[in-house]
Amino acid sequence: MTLRQLLHGLAVTCLLLSGGAGAAEPGLSADEVRVGMVNVQSGPAAALGLGMRNGAQAYFMRINAAGGIHGRRISLISQDDGYEPARTAAQTRALLKTQQVFALLGYVGTPTSRAALPLALRAQVPYLFPFTGAEFLRTPVKPGVFNIRASYIEETEHLVERVTKDLGVRKIAILMQDDSFGESVKGGLNGALLNRGLQLHAQARIQRNSLDVRAAVAALQRSQPEAVFFVGTYKQLAVAIKQAKATGFNTRFLSVSFVGTEGFLEEAGSDGDGVYISQVVPSPHDSTRALVQTYQADVAPTERGHASLEGYIGAAVFAQALHDTGREPTRERFIEALEHLDTDLGGFKVAFSRSRHQGSSAVFLTRIENGKAIAVESMR
Repeated sequence: MTLRQLLHGLAVTCLLLSGGAGAAEPGLSADEVRVGMVNVQSGPAAALGLGMRNGAQAYFMRINAAGGIHGRRISLISQDDGYEPARTAAQTRALLKTQQVFALLGYVGTPTSRAALPLALRAQVPYLFPFTGAEFLRTPVKPGVFNIRASYIEETEHLVERVTKDLGVRKIAILMQDDSFGESVKGGLNGALLNRGLQLHAQARIQRNSLDVRAAVAALQRSQPEAVFFVGTYKQLAVAIKQAKATGFNTRFLSVSFVGTEGFLEEAGSDGDGVYISQVVPSPHDSTRALVQTYQADVAPTERGHASLEGYIGAAVFAQALHDTGREPTRERFIEALEHLDTDLGGFKVAFSRSRHQGSSAVFLTRIENGKAIAVESMR
């Protein structure tokens, strides 16, 4: 072998090794990190997924405009599942196979997360910051699965504490989506009631993505509860309240954050006044927080809301962990960086550890007044 052949062989070997190192970690190249998102962007819950997507994309655009993370731009590859688990699974498989994303981020829903999570775990792809408070994503702690938002247990505990303590309510019913999302919130509600020596007064169920709530509302009306916990999406809640008012069913409605506050405001109009909604991020209009000031600078007024702020926060946490991973990121190093992340984003703290993959337990209470979600401390 001549010296020229030897040098040529060494050069080829080095190129193969360097190329192999880059290709060994899917979703990464010298100048890009690919992130996958599958959530609801059409149908009666579209505002939730669109909000998460728009907020995340806005933050990534900020990062990319500043040169990316260690020279890599972040590319968000987003797909619509219509809030149907079968479509979630199909779209996720496609992302993992064809796009080979580095991580999955910003999924929306409990049943959809149940469909996607086994695929993420099997592929050892981080499953990050879904828009759900379901307990199966939190307990036990799963490798690569991280949540930012408070759990449904924490949200329902906060709402029950306020409605029983501030208003003296005892007869509490539930109008719930008939799937794992409904069961997840119902479990939290049952626990909060049991802690106070109470139990569910009545329950009725509706189908996911259906606006046919008439029979369920009528069933609850017969039991005359003092308050109704609603577990579903914004269009369903708006229709339920209009139906209740049309039939003289005067009761209080409460909901966890998943309902989609801004979508509800648009759908319900003046009928929404008096509804209480727990939130897991600050008000997107609270410009006293540095985080919200930056968010407002990046997100158009028509796209601002609790869901897009949550997506923005998720993207910010992803970017910080990726930065902390260093110039040669791997999924393993990225997960380790997340487990050591403890940050204040500017009025909203997020911290993880090896034994706790939920970054925040903050719950904020809002009351709908004159078409706006007003932050309140109590229900009095």
